Amino acid sequence: MRASAWLLLLAVLMQAPAYAGHKSDKAACEKVKEKIRVIEARMRDGYSAAQGIRFEARLRQLKDKRYKLCR
Repeated sequence: MRASAWLLLLAVLMQAPAYAGHKSDKAACEKVKEKIRVIEARMRDGYSAAQGIRFEARLRQLKDKRYKLCR
């Protein structure tokens, strides 16, 4: 009986970091989404060709990051 109690305790403790990381991942996901919204809003205001290249590169990076974080 004692061995099963230890196994149960170990299983609970091993899952705790997964739940703790979930909140920070969600916050990071929201932060990335907000950055994407800001860039897209700036793009709607108009931009030069050089700015467009920078905007598109940054959007690509952020969208890749969003894909990894926001699942």
